[in-house]
Amino acid sequence: MKSDASVQPLVTLLQLGRRARAAASLEALGFVAVNETLQLLPYRQAALWTELGLPRIASVSGLPQPDPGAPYIQWLTSVCRQLAASFDGGTVDVAALPPLLQGEWREWLPPHALWLPLRHEARLDGGLLLARDEPWTEAEQALLRELADVHAHALAAFRPRQHGLDRTIGWLRTARARRRLLLAAALLCVLPVRVTALAGAEVVPRDPLLVRAPLDGVIERFDVRPNQAVKAGDPLFSLDTTALRTRFEVARKAVDTAQEEYRQSAQAAVTSDKNRAEIALRQGQLQEKQVELDYTGGQLERVQVKAERDGIAVFADANDWLGKAVTVGERILLVADPAQVELSAQLPAADHIEVAPGDLLTLYPQGAPLASFEARVISVAYRAELTPEGFLAYRIKAGFLPGQAPPRIGQLGSARLRGPWAPLAYVLLRRPLVAARQWLGW
Repeated sequence: MKSDASVQPLVTLLQLGRRARAAASLEALGFVAVNETLQLLPYRQAALWTELGLPRIASVSGLPQPDPGAPYIQWLTSVCRQLAASFDGGTVDVAALPPLLQGEWREWLPPHALWLPLRHEARLDGGLLLARDEPWTEAEQALLRELADVHAHALAAFRPRQHGLDRTIGWLRTARARRRLLLAAALLCVLPVRVTALAGAEVVPRDPLLVRAPLDGVIERFDVRPNQAVKAGDPLFSLDTTALRTRFEVARKAVDTAQEEYRQSAQAAVTSDKNRAEIALRQGQLQEKQVELDYTGGQLERVQVKAERDGIAVFADANDWLGKAVTVGERILLVADPAQVELSAQLPAADHIEVAPGDLLTLYPQGAPLASFEARVISVAYRAELTPEGFLAYRIKAGFLPGQAPPRIGQLGSARLRGPWAPLAYVLLRRPLVAARQWLGW
């Protein structure tokens, strides 16, 4: 009989554990925890505290459903919240509670209480509070701790499904996780990385032939299209010849008149000494008119501009030039070799990093996310200049490395410039520090 009496608590413990795990809802589990635990050990009051969702009293012994607005439930909620936050479990020292909770303890609960945290996988999901008039023995506490482990496992089944962020937050709540995270962050801050900057870039011809307006006039016709291949001697564009032809006809008639006057003076000089002196004047006038005729004729020959070497015609649109008045020496277009290209980049002054000739950069062309071109810096402007977009930038020239197909002239993109090595923390804080320094005036 004595043997049966010693085994009976273990049998009851197993039965209560089976019922707890079989509970289909949190309410059913709460009923088992606060009411049927009485089969294992005697007590006068029991309450189940849960932190699943909104922290609350889930069940109270002797009540079918706790009323959150009842004074007893409100006071019991404050007690359980205090115990869950600052007590690891065991017999409750009423004197250690806040004065407001101590004052009402005798009114609501017996003097001896036992707090059993319901913790599963290092997470506190709730607690079981048992109170009675007699003190709790060590054997009873050990038995109830085993029962609390069973209830904690059963209560964990009712946890809301956690998303990745929730699991991460739960992991970060542990001190070890926070220490590891701080150590990893410290190591990342001193990790050496390249200081980089992005600059707007354009592929431009290298050593192109600059075609200018040969004289003042109006562009009448374009013989090529943008990016059209041309050969040496091919016509590029022509100026309007109306005014020049009029001047040429006037000059030609002036030469004819001067020739006739010179001929008459030469004939008269045979018989008159006076006409001999006049013949030199007529000859000078004839030479002057002939020079003017030759000059006008030379201008007529230059109104049609031809390519001086093979390449492609680089300009935007012929309609931008047709009918436009140009002055001598004004730039019209370029004739460039498509295989001889280089990169022109504009590094904003706000993102300036140390770049020197010989450094490498990478061009990422627009419209081609999988393509990239390596280039080497040729020159860096010594000071920033205002760009057409309205910001200050350093002009950088770079030549493409051999062994790769050259990009087409006019291709736009972003150039990634590589500066010196620096800690990751400096790279991340570089811009904020510059802005703060400018604002504070350090």
